[in-house]
Amino acid sequence: MKAQVMFSIAKKEILDNIRNKWIIILSIIFALLTIVVSYFGSLFSQGWQDLGLTIAGMLSLVEFLIPIIALMLGYAAIIGEIERGSMSSLLALPTLRLEVVVGKFIGLACVLTVTICVGFGVAGVIIAAMVTEVNYVEYLVFIVATLLLGLVFLSLALFFSTVFKKRSTAMGGAVLLWFVFNMILPIIMSGLLVSIVGLENLVKGDMSMVPSWYYGVQLINPISVYAGIISTVIEPASMMSQGEIPVTYPDFYTPPFLFSLLVLWIVVCLALAYWRFSRKDI
Repeated sequence: MKAQVMFSIAKKEILDNIRNKWIIILSIIFALLTIVVSYFGSLFSQGWQDLGLTIAGMLSLVEFLIPIIALMLGYAAIIGEIERGSMSSLLALPTLRLEVVVGKFIGLACVLTVTICVGFGVAGVIIAAMVTEVNYVEYLVFIVATLLLGLVFLSLALFFSTVFKKRSTAMGGAVLLWFVFNMILPIIMSGLLVSIVGLENLVKGDMSMVPSWYYGVQLINPISVYAGIISTVIEPASMMSQGEIPVTYPDFYTPPFLFSLLVLWIVVCLALAYWRFSRKDI
């Protein structure tokens, strides 16, 4: 692979998104949401919420917003250029298809990285100036985990962009994928939990009957992996996500293992995107 080619492709993706004001708009949205969640916590407590409580309040919003934003960024990356005819011109040059996939991923990943780091970073600095106790390590873990979650769905979007033959179909597939991971799988897992533990025990808060394999099955959903990272590292997020139910995660629920799972998702999806694109007629 030629690094210069991948850099040029990545640069084009970055410039296209800057012209579309994606970076600016998303950064402002992330910053405003974080500040609002922290500030309005003062209605229920004295002063601003600290970064830990802010992360707990942001968890559900991040799980909903980051995947759909990443999917919308990447769903047309390949099929969009094929429909416009520009992909044929690009491949007519001495350009490998692997360079196209990796270059587009790097460019879009840079867009996502800037928006997340700037948006949450600016908000974090403002909140840190308003509170007395600041745990920067927890907030850094939150930002890194959020970025990895976004990159997982970005790589999934690139794969879907190589599967479908039309841009509109790829967009529909991306929306369906968002529903699967954010709605359908959680409902299935909730039903499974009720069948294992029993509704009465759940109401009582008795989670002792939950087997370790249930937590393992949850890891098929990258959003659950992300929630596991936040819950095991940041105590306020754990308390909010679990409510009053005491949950003891199995021993394999460690941050390094969960982070590795997100990285594995990214690598596998990119490999599938290249495999599918390499066999696609242009």
